[in-house]
Amino acid sequence: MLKTKVAVLLATGLLASCVEAQTNTEATIKKALEPRLGGAKIESIRETPYSGLYEVRVAGDILYTDKKGDYLFIGHVYDTKTSTNLTRARVEEINKIKFTDLPLEMALKQVKGNGKRVIAVFEDPNCGYCKRLRQTTLKEIDNVTIYTFMYNILSEDSFVKSKNIWCAPDRVKAWDDWMINGKLPPTAPAACDTPNEKVAALGQKLKIQGTPAIFFTDGSRIPGAIDMKGLEAKLQSLK
Repeated sequence: MLKTKVAVLLATGLLASCVEAQTNTEATIKKALEPRLGGAKIESIRETPYSGLYEVRVAGDILYTDKKGDYLFIGHVYDTKTSTNLTRARVEEINKIKFTDLPLEMALKQVKGNGKRVIAVFEDPNCGYCKRLRQTTLKEIDNVTIYTFMYNILSEDSFVKSKNIWCAPDRVKAWDDWMINGKLPPTAPAACDTPNEKVAALGQKLKIQGTPAIFFTDGSRIPGAIDMKGLEAKLQSLK
């Protein structure tokens, strides 16, 4: 019994010592790096199994540093045995969302075919890549429900265009008319309410830094445009 108590005390003390050491290391890294990040705040610090590197999360991205925060490594870590991009896998993991928490009532809903597959897309009406995605992949794909959040980050004019589209009699048609054919609906009445500001806040909360951004029902995302083959492959992987 005495030996057991001693072992527990030793284990508890060792654990406390490890936690304290980890806390001190994190404080050292934060103190060394944060003033050099241009005002950005460090969200978390985690030791990795990669040769003593520490993972530093900043604005949804991952950087690496040493134990003292003397050096900063910007790039991706690969597993040479499997060719796995470990950094990308980690970014995807920490940026996952709960799809069912998305306020879909603030999005345009378009059902194509049986609509069984579901995606949410954040797009700016002045985004060239968004238009290309809409004119090709999203125009061609079938059997999918597309929720489009008009995420206005490029200019004040984006808010104006989004309001005109949201207040149109047929929002989905108005969106496609603009994104595919370059035809805008009439100017919206001043009294027409839109979710523009709420969508902008949502996008910031989700750390969406560019458009388009596509979210899937498993919570993962693809930042940027994707071709038909790539989108189909991703949707197939969710089954």
